[in-house]
Amino acid sequence: MRVIVLVKATADSEAGIMPPAELMVAMGRYNQELVDAGIMQGGDGLKPSVHAKRVAFSGSNRTVIDGPFAETKELVSGFWIWTVRDMDHAIEWVKRCPNPMMGPSEIEIRPVFEMADFAEVMTPEAEAIHDKVRATLEGQ
Repeated sequence: MRVIVLVKATADSEAGIMPPAELMVAMGRYNQELVDAGIMQGGDGLKPSVHAKRVAFSGSNRTVIDGPFAETKELVSGFWIWTVRDMDHAIEWVKRCPNPMMGPSEIEIRPVFEMADFAEVMTPEAEAIHDKVRATLEGQ
């Protein structure tokens, strides 16, 4: 099972306050444990939303919205992509994580859709396109 693990933003992360060196070391060690266990497929921290853009879709119209974005509790400051046995396995690993922020924080775990989840609506044409994309990504 693949999951994306989202580190929720805080007022400090949105203000661009960098973590102390001790936290960088602790997170680096934790990431190494995840890699050694074969769980971590990728991940990074994200700059504050002042550096971000959103693109809003309405029919054929596209509107670009500049950050910063007001609702800090709805923002993400970092992420991992993991492969785990199940949601309980992901929870076990998140509980082992050092607190990623200097104060109270939250981490959200979201399962990633697998192609099998779309079996009802997948046409042969769509399946061929997605298979080609997947093969290309795996070859990179």
